[in-house]
Amino acid sequence: MFEILRNDQIAPQVHRLVVKAPRVAAARLPGQFVIVRAGQHSERIPLTIADADASAGTITLIVQAVGPSTQEIVAAGSPALRDVAGPLGRPTEIERLGKVVCVGGGVGTAVLYPLAKALADAGNEVTTIIGGRSEPFVILRDEMAAFCKQVLVTTEDGSLGVKGFVTAALAEILADPARRPAAVYAVGPVPMMRAVAEQTRPFGIKTIVSLNPIMVDGTGMCGGCRVSVGGAIKFACVDGPEFDGHAVDYAELASRQNAYKEDRCRLADVPPAAPEDEQQ
Repeated sequence: MFEILRNDQIAPQVHRLVVKAPRVAAARLPGQFVIVRAGQHSERIPLTIADADASAGTITLIVQAVGPSTQEIVAAGSPALRDVAGPLGRPTEIERLGKVVCVGGGVGTAVLYPLAKALADAGNEVTTIIGGRSEPFVILRDEMAAFCKQVLVTTEDGSLGVKGFVTAALAEILADPARRPAAVYAVGPVPMMRAVAEQTRPFGIKTIVSLNPIMVDGTGMCGGCRVSVGGAIKFACVDGPEFDGHAVDYAELASRQNAYKEDRCRLADVPPAAPEDEQQ
């Protein structure tokens, strides 16, 4: 059992867990993830390791509780997780590139956080753009500000930062040669990542996206997380989760992501078209 030391709600349906997992904390690198189970018969859930403290033997996980399995993980009074398997996946390739822009949509900001921190630690000048449906859905703003040169916030309703989507803020940066970055990293809903990749393509800017297709075992055996990148089949759990954003087949990815959408929404008792899923 892996003790849950802290369980804080940081946004509607979004919790930050600090979990005792010494071996994972010691081995983890930015970009990697774990697969957790709340109980013996629970569903296996992949979660990015948002942060780790090797000296304390802890990892930080950010969970969007929208279905029965994730709700079980964050349930008040839950003392521990039965399984924490990892670290899994390929770590982020961290380079000193100069100016970089990190773009996060919704809860994708949780995945973006360790990546942006590692880039800043490597000496890059990091500008981060984060967005959400409204102010309560914008997460990790202050944490990002601790190491980023600039944090730009967008919300769909204008309740925080600039009204609109993250892609509008990115367009302003790309339009200015003095601010144009050497690389862009994007994490969020599929439409958002696809839009970011199309924005950077004309400039030939290196663009990395982090994919979260349906995943079961996390070791490449089930094939559930297969994606097409550059015309080749890849498995997000062992070949990713990060890939060249200009080479991803987003139409196929979206189709596979939506395969069980109605079932997931029915179990979670939410409408089939959640606004955040369509954030651009």
